[in-house]
Amino acid sequence: MAVEIVKERYRSQVREVVLGATKEEGGTRAKTIKVGGQTALPFLHFEGENPNRPIVIMEVWDIVPEEWPANLKSYYEDVYDDPAAWAKKCVEEYGADMIALRFKGADPDGKDASVEDCIAVLKKVLEAVGVPLMILGCGKTEKDSQIIGPLGEAGAGENLLLGVATQDTYKSVASAAMAHKHSVIAQSPIDINIAKQMNILIAEMSTPLLDKIIIDPVTAAVGYGIEYSYSIMERARFGALQGDRMLGMPCIANVAQEVWAKKEAYVPEEENPAWGDQVDRSLSWEIATAIGMLHSGSDLIVMRHPEAVKRVKAHIDELMQV
Repeated sequence: MAVEIVKERYRSQVREVVLGATKEEGGTRAKTIKVGGQTALPFLHFEGENPNRPIVIMEVWDIVPEEWPANLKSYYEDVYDDPAAWAKKCVEEYGADMIALRFKGADPDGKDASVEDCIAVLKKVLEAVGVPLMILGCGKTEKDSQIIGPLGEAGAGENLLLGVATQDTYKSVASAAMAHKHSVIAQSPIDINIAKQMNILIAEMSTPLLDKIIIDPVTAAVGYGIEYSYSIMERARFGALQGDRMLGMPCIANVAQEVWAKKEAYVPEEENPAWGDQVDRSLSWEIATAIGMLHSGSDLIVMRHPEAVKRVKAHIDELMQV
């Protein structure tokens, strides 16, 4: 007797967002990337369309990340002092689909790099690689508000993914996106209502930006509340498929930032033998967190460890088989 597989049918779909711009589109990227467009939950190809594969983004800093553990540094130590060479290595050797350029050097409590310094780094990275770029500040609201506008202007026409727009910074980020034709990361603190409100606020500034928003509900690492991140991202995806225009955007998970800030990823085995080998442990931590976020509905995953990138991309290949 044949078994009939019950299928869910949804009345809407996730918006499709294009990142990057080619020469014909006013930029200099070798290619553009499309994310979103799903008419079903992640990888359920029998229920609907999953037209665009998830994107793996690799992180590059404008300064040497001294706090990174040795097993992570070893992959980049020959290019640490050159963000352009670092980005090129990530793309050509490690298979990055995009580059997340983090301006950690702009931190006023650190190097306090000037706007001019940040622009110079951006231009060098744009020249070095042809993939779309994601731009992240130093994490300090006042300084990020100072640099995001000039960076957006310096990359005018490239359709950069500017981040992050929070309740405190969304006006400056959205203004830069509007003026210079970029996309926006709208970040909210693991709260579906704030996520929706952020999109409403940005849309009130410019309705066309609704088609250029990527939702960042904030990612938690395995063991640090990943179930909350998973549920928020899943609720956003259900909202999109049920026709909620203010939750209908693709999602991003900054796995790298969350995983490598946790002691389980960097504490050596000698300090806590019960945790096992730090090299294997940190690699597994990033892979497990990334895969969890993929299944919750993340369209873009930011990562650091090249081997973790390799394994996660192989997993995506399997998930995208119809």
